[in-house]
Amino acid sequence: MPTALPPAATGVRGRGELARIVLDWEPTPWETVVDHYAVHGAPGPHVPISPETLLVKTVYPHFEHSRLGGAAQRWTYRVVTVDAAGARSRPSRPATATSRESVTRSGIPLAVVGEFDGRGLELALSPHRYADYPAAFPSGVDFRAGVDDPSSGWCYLQPGPDDGWAGRRDHRFRLRFELTSPPTRGADLAIWLIDSHASKAGSAVLSINGTPVDRLHFANGATKGSTLGDSTVPGSPLKPSYLEVRLPQVLRAGENTIDLHKDDGSWIAYDAVGVFARR
Repeated sequence: MPTALPPAATGVRGRGELARIVLDWEPTPWETVVDHYAVHGAPGPHVPISPETLLVKTVYPHFEHSRLGGAAQRWTYRVVTVDAAGARSRPSRPATATSRESVTRSGIPLAVVGEFDGRGLELALSPHRYADYPAAFPSGVDFRAGVDDPSSGWCYLQPGPDDGWAGRRDHRFRLRFELTSPPTRGADLAIWLIDSHASKAGSAVLSINGTPVDRLHFANGATKGSTLGDSTVPGSPLKPSYLEVRLPQVLRAGENTIDLHKDDGSWIAYDAVGVFARR
């Protein structure tokens, strides 16, 4: 008798987020011993089932398709259930989702440090000279956009009070920039990280022109970003994260300052930072 195929995955659905698409589906009933789910995906409306479209094998009914970059990307996915005997189900119904466009693409740059490319190699002390931070930046970072050089003026790591190598104290990074007039439609702050501490990424107080306006919470990473500077290398152990927040309309003509006061947790590793006017 022919071997019965495992049931096809059902309820496959995608949710677009910044630089990633989150995919979920219904778990296979317990009567089937699942070895893994094979997730296939391709840009656009169609996805053939082939080795070239295989994105991941996972034992969980969940997959985060990450590192998609700042442009909105439309992907289609199908899931194949593989049981303990190696039998493969029919592919699931296709599910299509689109990642969210970054303000680094939709906005007008007002002040930018680094390149939003998944690498922090253009920043000071990158990729592994964090031990030099106390001597190089004894008072933190004070960076003037359009004047200072990121390779010497903006450290790739911002420590927190949990970091003994940086004195177990708070650390403030300041971004200064000039405006001829404030943006009429508002502005966004983009903070892209190539990695962060695995369990204590913590948070920072965001201040604009000396006034605290928000507390930013960072996603935990994989810790390797303290010694590696490129999250785009195939098989990279780094865990990038992305934070984009709308700023209150307090920017002004003349000099403006954005302060990130790391008074909680451990270090974060920068990809790039920028302020973007809304179009």
